[in-house]
Amino acid sequence: MTDLTATATFPLGRRRVNRLGYGVMQLAGPGVFGPPRDRKAALAVLRQAVAGGVNHIDTSDYYGPHVTNQIIREALHPYPDDLVIVTKLGARRGEDASWIPAMTPAELTRGVHDNLRNLGLDVLEVVNLRIMGEIHGPSEGSIEAPLTALAELQRQGLIRYLGLSNVTSTQLKQGRSIAQIVCVQNNYNLVHREDDALLDELTDLGIAFVPFFPLGGFSPLQSGELSEIAASLGTTPMQVALAWLLNRAPNILLIPGTSSLRHLEENLAAAQLVLPEEALTRLNGIGKAAGPD
Repeated sequence: MTDLTATATFPLGRRRVNRLGYGVMQLAGPGVFGPPRDRKAALAVLRQAVAGGVNHIDTSDYYGPHVTNQIIREALHPYPDDLVIVTKLGARRGEDASWIPAMTPAELTRGVHDNLRNLGLDVLEVVNLRIMGEIHGPSEGSIEAPLTALAELQRQGLIRYLGLSNVTSTQLKQGRSIAQIVCVQNNYNLVHREDDALLDELTDLGIAFVPFFPLGGFSPLQSGELSEIAASLGTTPMQVALAWLLNRAPNILLIPGTSSLRHLEENLAAAQLVLPEEALTRLNGIGKAAGPD
């Protein structure tokens, strides 16, 4: 297992975390709904991730719902002192597994207390407000009301830091006028680079950028060029895709998810993969060739 303590870190709220973390979404059942097929395996993956140096875990109580937070608690509580658990609010699950916006003050308050209870915490370290405009892409619109509600919960001592997910540059500016924003989560990877300008803005501001779907999410990255580069380096395409993201900007924090111990080890090993300049040039060309969806 790769030792992540030897790699670079970046601030996330009051703490510095290793740049390669872990996202728990895949530990829920199919469609991120219901329990996992193998709960013991899910517990083992979480424990191995932390043993390998992961100190940044991304979750949400609407995964399952409640399932992944309960698994995190069972696997890791009492938590290591350096572990930062980041959760998100803004949605709830319907009985048919649908994703339903949950942005009212009452819904956000209930979500904070659900996360606290299921994680076994007295305060949430970082809470991201997930804007439910488009499914996997941002759309313009005011975020003042829901973020102000979360800022009030922060003042009550239930949340330490706030972040945003699925947002535009305009919404980031509005958010920063309401509260300190310590991270942004948007869909971004080797192929989907619509947020290049937003990433550069966040880099200049010193705010962490945490791309969701770093490996393509429900549609895994596929590229003949990527496969050729990986073969030439004696590694896997997914490791190359993660290493490219780490190289893209120093404020990128990765949270690839998996329910497999083997894939977990492969993902963490990407933290130490050095990409030659020629490979970087070719990888940069993949996104330009793909263009916007």
